[in-house]
Amino acid sequence: MRKKFGDWLLDIAKYMATAILLTSIFSDMQNVWTYVIVAITVVATLLLGLWLTRDKTSEK
Repeated sequence: MRKKFGDWLLDIAKYMATAILLTSIFSDMQNVWTYVIVAITVVATLLLGLWLTRDKTSEK
């Protein structure tokens, strides 16, 4: 269950990064705060997803 949720969070981070990239290419976004908020959210979900999907048996 934990690994599945981590995979889901990784997918969400990828989709958000792709969406903001495509939006910035096809339209002229003037608001810098949108980029900042999306970047912080992408990094947070990416780190949480990686933390949840790590393999605890390989740490030993």
